[in-house]
Amino acid sequence: MASIYTLFAIPRNLLRLLYDAASELPPYILLLAFIQIIGLGLGILFVGLHLLAPKPRAPLPSEKTYITTNPDGTTSSPRQLSCWYDRWRAEHHRAAAPSELSSSSYPTIPAGFPVPDTGNIEPAEVAMSVVVPAYNEEDRIIPTLEEMVEYLDKRFGRPGDSAAKAKKRDGSRHRLVFKNDLTATADKSAPSGYEIIIVNDGSKDRTVEVALEFSRQHGLHDILRVVTLVKNRGKGGGVTHGLRHVRGEYAVFADADGASRFSDLGKLIEGCEDVVDGSNRGVAIGSRAHLVGSEVVVKRSAIRNFLMRSFHFVLMILTPPATSRIRDTQCGFKLFSRASLPHIIPYMHSEGWIFDIEMLMLAESAPATPVLSSDGSVIGTSYGIKVAEVPIIWHEVDGSKMNLVQDSIKMAIGLAVLRASWMMGVYRRRLT
Repeated sequence: MASIYTLFAIPRNLLRLLYDAASELPPYILLLAFIQIIGLGLGILFVGLHLLAPKPRAPLPSEKTYITTNPDGTTSSPRQLSCWYDRWRAEHHRAAAPSELSSSSYPTIPAGFPVPDTGNIEPAEVAMSVVVPAYNEEDRIIPTLEEMVEYLDKRFGRPGDSAAKAKKRDGSRHRLVFKNDLTATADKSAPSGYEIIIVNDGSKDRTVEVALEFSRQHGLHDILRVVTLVKNRGKGGGVTHGLRHVRGEYAVFADADGASRFSDLGKLIEGCEDVVDGSNRGVAIGSRAHLVGSEVVVKRSAIRNFLMRSFHFVLMILTPPATSRIRDTQCGFKLFSRASLPHIIPYMHSEGWIFDIEMLMLAESAPATPVLSSDGSVIGTSYGIKVAEVPIIWHEVDGSKMNLVQDSIKMAIGLAVLRASWMMGVYRRRLT
């Protein structure tokens, strides 16, 4: 008992000694010492973040290829993936410095009104790109693909469809958006068709074989593409890799479990069109926040609901204003306009469960872009890419790979590291 008392007395006596010594020093000495301690702490934190913050590995050559099915039913040999990211990165490095757009980009721009450079991406080849991250999903991916293909065929059709089929499809927009594309290329038809990119994240089951068999049965030759990552990178790594290779005017990622109803994609497109800016940038995310209080959430375990609320509280504290106001950041159903991708995907670091949050933070911090009036004239600038949170239908699906308690703790720690890395300049909006 005496030894325990002595053990606790040591730090108490040490603190008393430090207090007595500090009380005898002049105030300016104490202030300098306090500043040095703070500086030392920040320096240690900065070095620690450089060591601990995630640094995604570069893709291997084989990961920039895909396989698909041939019309004769065989599996194709590896083919090179189209990659807007590589071309964008090369052009980014060639540029001496970010430049301002000239008045020729916006003919109605007022004289002396500078418009910041917002980056470029090559034109879309198809109307919609779908990225499906998959890790050991052989038992759950088929119902998801069936629902997906049924909706995409009806809404966007397939390359090579006859004019009669194309005319029957409902591909109209509900608002006059993408003004530059519509006015500058009035004589050019808008892209049609779709692609599905399944990113096989190092699966050890028959996910690839099952997906290719589905492609054979539904004639999705060169529409359904399977990209295989040599080693498991996590959901965030798989989604980011897939989005680097999309060819669509829109790009959406959807979970392989089919928890979200894929026909709600139309709602996401409308939500994106509602917030798109003068540079055609916009993001729409599926949200389950409206389900709070419903049977879907009430039937969950008490610990699951507690962790969900706790994570949302941490999110509000650690994320910037626009992101902190989003009620559901983790739903695996998010849509991006093509023009928004260069402001998000090249700067991604997170490959775990919190990658969604980094995407939303990057959208919020995107550089300014012109605000256009109805006649296309520039009336101001707007910072950040606007995000529309769209209520969708969602249901719980068995087979989740998330360890509730362990992964929740990892997400909280990962979010703190992510936010600190961006605040302290460990992560920067530039290529390294």
